[in-house]
Amino acid sequence: MITIIDYGMGNLGSIKNMLTRLGFEVEITADLAVMRKAEKLILPGVGAFDNAIKNIENQGLTPVLNELVLDEKIPILGICLGMQLLSGRSEEGILKGLHWIDSETIHFQFNSEQDLRIPHMGWNTINVQQDSCLFKDMYEEPRFYFVHSYYVSCKSKTNVLAETHYGIDFTSAIVKDNIHGVQFHPEKSHKFGMKVLKNYAELC
Repeated sequence: MITIIDYGMGNLGSIKNMLTRLGFEVEITADLAVMRKAEKLILPGVGAFDNAIKNIENQGLTPVLNELVLDEKIPILGICLGMQLLSGRSEEGILKGLHWIDSETIHFQFNSEQDLRIPHMGWNTINVQQDSCLFKDMYEEPRFYFVHSYYVSCKSKTNVLAETHYGIDFTSAIVKDNIHGVQFHPEKSHKFGMKVLKNYAELC
């Protein structure tokens, strides 16, 4: 069973629908007892960093998630804001993140000559930096749908799974042991996103 964590922010239904279409058993829950039985977790997210952390803390999820992910090594996939929550902090707010990966979330900064809009929105390619279950047997020239104004900056290159160019080369996927994160929205990325979710469900 793949468990999508419902903390009040995220594209929960879209992610569930895609995984169900792929033939996997999926549940959306905020019930701590149900989460403890999860085989795999997905942490989605759309919105502001501090609001997300407050919701997670107010629902009493932090200690349970720490136990499942850090102690029991249950696989987890953070998506968009969900990936940013894996970092230690964000320039978007003042609250601490989950800090499962040594990193911080940074706001895009471009000069006038670059003429780039924020948020970074639309389709873009990724450059995979290391072997990973997420991108195994991926289609050629993988491209994904992004909507974000912030990106995760890892302290160690060993945690950088993929990079994308938008004014700068920023980290678009991260990894540490059983912890994975993607900045893009696989549920909006057609066959490429379906492949990522299928790989996560079957291989990671």
